[in-house]
Amino acid sequence: MNYNEVYEQWLADPIIDNETKAELKGIADNEKEIEDRFYRELEFGTGGLRGVLGAGTNRLNIYTIRKATQGLANYILKSDAYKPGMGVAIAHDCRRMSPEFSTEAALVLNANGIKTYTFDSLRPTPLLSFAVRHLGCVAGIVVTASHNPPEYNGYKVYWADGGQCPYPRDEEIIAEVLKIKGFDMVKTMPQNEAAAQGLFNIAPPSVDDIFIKNVKEQCLNPEIIPRSDIKIVFTPLHGAGNLSVQRALRETGFKNVFVVKEQEQSDGNFPTVSYPNPEEKAAFSLALKLAKEKDADVIIATDPDCDRVGVAVKHGGDYQFLTGNQAGVLLTEYLVSQMTGRGRLPKNGAIISTIVSTDMARAVAEANGLTYMEVLTGFKYIGEKIKEFEETGSHTYILGFEESYGYLAGTYARDKDAVAASLLVCEAAAFYRKKGLTLYDALLELYEKYGIFREHIESITLKGVDGLNDIKRVMAALRETPPTELAGSTVTEARDYKNRTIKNTATGEVTAATLPVSDVLYYATADGSWACVRPSGTEPKIKLYFGAKLSAGSTEDEITAKLKAITADLKAVVDRVLQ
Repeated sequence: MNYNEVYEQWLADPIIDNETKAELKGIADNEKEIEDRFYRELEFGTGGLRGVLGAGTNRLNIYTIRKATQGLANYILKSDAYKPGMGVAIAHDCRRMSPEFSTEAALVLNANGIKTYTFDSLRPTPLLSFAVRHLGCVAGIVVTASHNPPEYNGYKVYWADGGQCPYPRDEEIIAEVLKIKGFDMVKTMPQNEAAAQGLFNIAPPSVDDIFIKNVKEQCLNPEIIPRSDIKIVFTPLHGAGNLSVQRALRETGFKNVFVVKEQEQSDGNFPTVSYPNPEEKAAFSLALKLAKEKDADVIIATDPDCDRVGVAVKHGGDYQFLTGNQAGVLLTEYLVSQMTGRGRLPKNGAIISTIVSTDMARAVAEANGLTYMEVLTGFKYIGEKIKEFEETGSHTYILGFEESYGYLAGTYARDKDAVAASLLVCEAAAFYRKKGLTLYDALLELYEKYGIFREHIESITLKGVDGLNDIKRVMAALRETPPTELAGSTVTEARDYKNRTIKNTATGEVTAATLPVSDVLYYATADGSWACVRPSGTEPKIKLYFGAKLSAGSTEDEITAKLKAITADLKAVVDRVLQ
């Protein structure tokens, strides 16, 4: 069935409401828009469903939410993990339609006889991850599009271990979704009936209390916090982190916390930022203004669902922004050094990060006798490792992080947690302040100790059907003819995670990649640099990652020039394909 036929099918379907049909009739003369809305079904990416709000199969709306949930319900009812009486926890963030989607998902599950626990208002994503296990649920759902622009929303599925669904479970769930050929196959029921039958429930306040208790337990030097006079500026960027982050900071004893009032209240339109992403310096505009007024030491900004946090620190009379990799390395060093000092560092401890994160984390881990593990992009793979450690006892989890500003210390949650990360960043700032150092000073000391590592990301947006084909062409071209040199250094290893191969380019030897199948290409060079290419799992983009390393004592100009050269070489290859 082509996209026009699916469009007409929606217009004729008696289940589709009149308001949705009116929206669709409004694009009747726009062939390109009809194509974009109906040329495909939304697919699960690294974190589940994510798409632009609106009517259509390639949009997020109550019908695509219901369909996905019916598929999930069918999967749950077939699963050996499900026992009658087990529920599904459902949370949502501040985005448009998030509360409605949360309720719709619950009512589909309820109509299938599955109990649900929703929340009375928005909650951080990591709290949902915690709640799944705390409430003994078989699964969880969080309605969010993380840091995407306002026109997006999303739907992430968690399993009984509190982690997102990795391969092959994600594909098994979407296979069930694809079996739902029409909306008449989707069950739902009135909320009052579901509540009367004990199926629709509001999660108890104790979930929040115990979550915060676990967050506070990640502190390693709690005694220094009440005595610290550091000043903290915090912005939740209109999102779900407001109450939880403020509560964690307050209850551990931080006294000088200043919240950006213009961004304190939840608002899915994000009126004060063009892009609610703490990875972007522009999102810090109001926070920087307040920080200068208050002479703050640290600025923290959490994204709309509060699983990512961006950090800026006062240094030399101005504010330095930390990349996700820099913050991750600082947290790694801080946790490891303080555990060592207190005799708490486990001999089988493990640090986990992703193949596109900094190699500096490996240097820190191995220098301290710890195991360093790489996983694919997506925190679900870190959560999967936590589960593996618990089941096998092979390692003790210490910290996991992604370059994209996501961190988790502790195992109470199985997804990145900006509540705990915000608290630990501020604790580390208070600790180094006692030593006369800023967080940036501490980072410079690490460069002297381990060498200078620097990373960079480029994203190329390619929308619609043509964009999807362009992304496929780029990946195919790189597979057929991989680069042999980057910034004057020979490519020594080419990894293809889709074909699960690792090629030694000097010998021609090919070995098997052990990570799961994923459409990712990775190139390592003789001088320790690297580059990686992958399609985004949540946006119409192809993402290019780069990393460089120079020895301690190298200059900023040298590392910057090295990184620029690697970036330029790979981008030139991609640009030639797209021309």
